Amino acid sequence: MNRRHCAAAAITLVCALAVLAAPVQAMAAPIQPSPTAPAAPGKKSLEEVRQEIDSLYRKAGAATDAYNLAEEQTEKQSGEIVKLAKAIVDGQARIAELKNQAGAQAREQYRNGGLPPGAQLVLSDDPQLFLDGVNQVRQGQQASKAVLAELNRTQEDLETYTQDASLNWQKLESNRLKQAKAKKTINSRIAAAKKLESQLEKKERARLLKLEQEAAYTAQTAWLSSGALEDINREATASGKKAVAFATGKIGKPYVWGAEGPDSYDCSGLTSQAWAAAKRPIPRTSQEQWRQLPRIDIKDMRPGDLIIYHSDASHVGMYVGDGAIVHAPRPGRNVTLAGAGSMQILGVVRPDK
Repeated sequence: MNRRHCAAAAITLVCALAVLAAPVQAMAAPIQPSPTAPAAPGKKSLEEVRQEIDSLYRKAGAATDAYNLAEEQTEKQSGEIVKLAKAIVDGQARIAELKNQAGAQAREQYRNGGLPPGAQLVLSDDPQLFLDGVNQVRQGQQASKAVLAELNRTQEDLETYTQDASLNWQKLESNRLKQAKAKKTINSRIAAAKKLESQLEKKERARLLKLEQEAAYTAQTAWLSSGALEDINREATASGKKAVAFATGKIGKPYVWGAEGPDSYDCSGLTSQAWAAAKRPIPRTSQEQWRQLPRIDIKDMRPGDLIIYHSDASHVGMYVGDGAIVHAPRPGRNVTLAGAGSMQILGVVRPDK
């Protein structure tokens, strides 16, 4: 059996496991797409419903990514505001201290009759006192200049801190608005998808699930047959093994948008936490993972690599070998194994490159 046939056999097993709930199809190999009953006039076919539900959940996934990014930026900006607030308080305290020093120098001059130190020396008729005083005057002048210079610098810094705090506050409010908008979009898309599903009869819902599985199987088989994956059993790195162990250990946990564990995950919450467990922190969202992490060719994938899906990078799964991924699919589904080519692949990134 050549390598491509090995790959097809391996992923057939993965996909077959996903359809064990359907008695007629459990032992079928290969799975033949079941005929779709014609829709009644004016009514959508079950396949059209499946595509619409899939589209709604994908849009919810994209909005979830936007929400997660806004949340990450909000946390960062909140931290910056706290640091700037502390810097402002410290700066105000230092300005008060410097003003006290300047006031002390002014009071000292007043006690000396209001004459500057240089004038007092000129009036002195003691040569030794004059020579000793010259050095003291120089030191005093340098100290006064230093106090004034530091006072000016501290005031300038304080103004900068205040401006930065204002900008960060504006960004914080902007990201809060983005979060609120994304949350509204997520909830509306999920509600629309659930409404569509709820309108189906029990038998139709079972057939809908079967259609989803068949569509995934067809896409996976076509992907494997294309020769895109040259070696399905490359060795993972030590950190990659840890990430895979973490992610596969969460199989069965429910998908919840915005979740990062330990009881539920969204797609990028699972991958980011898996690599965090491997001591390799990565960006929180699938879009940022795609943007920031090193990219590799699909043919060079090894377990632990992240596959980014869809043109908007709105979904991510972790490659586990044998042509399969572990991922958190969507609301209403649990963390599971799936064919790596069962969705439209945008590209692959490697956190430990």
